[in-house]
Amino acid sequence: MKKTLNRDNKNLLTANAETLAGMLDCGRATAVKIGTDAGAKIQIGRRTLYNVSIIEKYLSAVSGE
Repeated sequence: MKKTLNRDNKNLLTANAETLAGMLDCGRATAVKIGTDAGAKIQIGRRTLYNVSIIEKYLSAVSGE
């Protein structure tokens, strides 16, 4: 298997669970729960991505901003 390219994580539209966990500074399971609760889950075939802008809005609403 080819190694994944190291790409800039700035201004992402979507992120997988591992990248989202890194962005949120939490575990993978917590990142998946936040993404699902926010309604940001996108399923394309077997691949699951999360819409970053929806998650940002969700976290702002939950934090009370």
